[in-house]
Amino acid sequence: MTWQSPERLLLLLGVVGLAIWYLVLQRRRSRYAVRFTNLRLLDRVAPDRPSWRRHVPAGLFLGMLGLLVVGFARPEAEVRVPRERATVMVAVDVSTSMLATDVEPDRLAAAKSAAHKFADSLPDEFNVGLVAFAGSAAVLVPPGTDRSVLHTGIKRLAEGSTGVQGTAIGEAIGTSLEAIKTFDMQAAKNPPPARIVLLSDGANTSGRDPLAAADEAVQVGVPVHTISFGTASGYVARGGRPIRVPVDGQTLRAVAEQTKGGYHEAGTSAELRAVYEDIGTSVGYRTEKQDVCPVHRDRAAAGPGGGRRLDGVVLPTALTRRRVSRSDLLP
Repeated sequence: MTWQSPERLLLLLGVVGLAIWYLVLQRRRSRYAVRFTNLRLLDRVAPDRPSWRRHVPAGLFLGMLGLLVVGFARPEAEVRVPRERATVMVAVDVSTSMLATDVEPDRLAAAKSAAHKFADSLPDEFNVGLVAFAGSAAVLVPPGTDRSVLHTGIKRLAEGSTGVQGTAIGEAIGTSLEAIKTFDMQAAKNPPPARIVLLSDGANTSGRDPLAAADEAVQVGVPVHTISFGTASGYVARGGRPIRVPVDGQTLRAVAEQTKGGYHEAGTSAELRAVYEDIGTSVGYRTEKQDVCPVHRDRAAAGPGGGRRLDGVVLPTALTRRRVSRSDLLP
């Protein structure tokens, strides 16, 4: 935490001085009480009561002054705030190898479940789109804030939904970039802050070179976060015989490193959800310093005069004093 006006914290010395002055008064008060010789009358005027109660008002008052001084010094802290027009493209591999059952129930079903949770974890104002890819890539859902449309698109993810077999990682990146460039009327000249989150289980087997597509992402300032999903023991059944489809993350790692994104590996559904959660905490945010004092932060909404009204605290008199009646003074 930092302070916009740290010199104002010197006013805390005044609060400390008031506390010392109060303690001195309490010691003098004790000496004066001993000089009151009519102990019977003293007992009625000032009966015994828990000693701590009479210090509560002073303690609250000094604490309030301390808090006011701290607020007056304008404390500020770094907070993450969503970027305006933040756009996230989720690209999911739907090739045949994604039907491997080394991840229950299979890689594609687990990826779809994690994608649903990832979409729900992002702020509502984020624009999220969906790309499916195998031997080619296609935009299933253009970037937008309507999560119901996105969830419908995720449900539609299926093996062979692009019509061409293979794994075209480069095409997936290029298609995602094109969706970002045509996001809105401003995108051509003022592209939105964007990220691509790409999930696959294998190396590139068709389409453009992934590293060439990654270079295009670098030029427009779009990091690509990649997820290598699956295990080395994965296989699919084709023609009555098993075909091994071990996970291969070498290309995905190279793409992430080139675009300054993050490379992640996940071998189970739980690990994949954790990866998506980790990515969700970083994409589409910027860090800025904000005033943490609500009196200053909410000044615009405080009402006339631009200030915030501070309600007074009324302390119960039962804690501080006892009303003396005429009968109490009579012997």
